[in-house]
Amino acid sequence: MAPKVRKIKPFVLPDHPQQHHQNKPTITNSVHSSGDNNNSSKLLVLPIPSLKPTPMASETKVWKIKPTVATASDHRRKQDDEKVAGIKNVVADSGDSEEQKDEKDTEIDLGISMDCLKLGSKKKKKLLVIPLRGIFVHRAHRSWPETIPRNRRPDFRYGNFLVYMRPYCVEFLKFCFERFEVGLWSSAREQNLQGILDNVMGDLKNKLLFTWDQEHCTDSGFMCLEKKDKPLYLKELSHIWEKKYPNLPWSDGEYSASNTLLVTYPEKALLNPPNTAIFPPSYDPESKKDDLLGPNGELRVFLEGLVEAEDVQTYVEEHPIGDPEITPSHPDWDHYCKIICCINKKRFGNPSPKLI
Repeated sequence: MAPKVRKIKPFVLPDHPQQHHQNKPTITNSVHSSGDNNNSSKLLVLPIPSLKPTPMASETKVWKIKPTVATASDHRRKQDDEKVAGIKNVVADSGDSEEQKDEKDTEIDLGISMDCLKLGSKKKKKLLVIPLRGIFVHRAHRSWPETIPRNRRPDFRYGNFLVYMRPYCVEFLKFCFERFEVGLWSSAREQNLQGILDNVMGDLKNKLLFTWDQEHCTDSGFMCLEKKDKPLYLKELSHIWEKKYPNLPWSDGEYSASNTLLVTYPEKALLNPPNTAIFPPSYDPESKKDDLLGPNGELRVFLEGLVEAEDVQTYVEEHPIGDPEITPSHPDWDHYCKIICCINKKRFGNPSPKLI
């Protein structure tokens, strides 16, 4: 009796209906069925897969993704990458100004606002050049009784001198060092200067940008009008701006008329550009109401405004304080004009009363 043959249809994926109409080559094997007689066998027909199947245009490619397991080192590497990419761009709202958009675009993802970052870009401190005698202290010599106050004891003594400090002097100096670069320029001799400097400033003197004395001044060749036996020494700011002396701790052009203020007497600033100096009233140790250097004093209020000013000369012109500078309208202009003419003639061969 002939064995029965059972044909098995090739299996076709239902997602590709086009393959139902394709002719697939098959392999036919004869297998024995365990439920039939020993002489009976069944025919098994299997499809042969194509070696390089060509997908149809409408077929969808299926990609097999190999599962991965994140390790501890991968997690740490991801954290490091996030730290490196700490700066992000922030999309600005349509209503923000261009300046606000720029600030948002450069915002740091570490919680630091642009206002905090701007603290690092503060304006450079202006240079404040101060004296000691007259403005901050009154110095009296034992042999000059007329200069010694009658109702007040001196704050300290050195040599034959008695020194009286102006109220709020030390607090005012601390105020200046916090807001300015401070230089000391005195027309006194070095040996006379050190005694005052040590007692008034103490450790603050180490913060001075420079300490100049009479040797750094210009001898005018004339005497002071108030004291006929006292030579008139001038303080020329050009010595600072042009770095006349070696080893000065600033760069060429770092200081100029726009960021330098000299505190002195009017006649000592005779050769400087206008509005680069101020001339506060001298200290009278007999006065009990002097608050020039106090928290609300005129000089401190003036300097607080100067800190924020863009230009020293403009600010000084708009905020007059103390005595006026010496100009052709000064009652003693003839005397000071002679000084300027003599210096110009000696330096440039031109006896002009104008600053050259």
